[in-house]
Amino acid sequence: MSVTQLVWFKSSYSGSAGDDCVEVAVTEQVIRVRDSKDVTRPHVAVGRDGWASFVRYAARG
Repeated sequence: MSVTQLVWFKSSYSGSAGDDCVEVAVTEQVIRVRDSKDVTRPHVAVGRDGWASFVRYAARG
């Protein structure tokens, strides 16, 4: 799947006033993360295990 075919999702915590936020796109191999304010910049690709660890860590506050 090419980057242009990815389906990006904005965080449900993001406001609609142009606040800082990220978007994610899920593929079979990786989770891709990008800055929603400048989608032309490179994105980060994180393995599924790494993403799961990050989400667990973030959920702890």
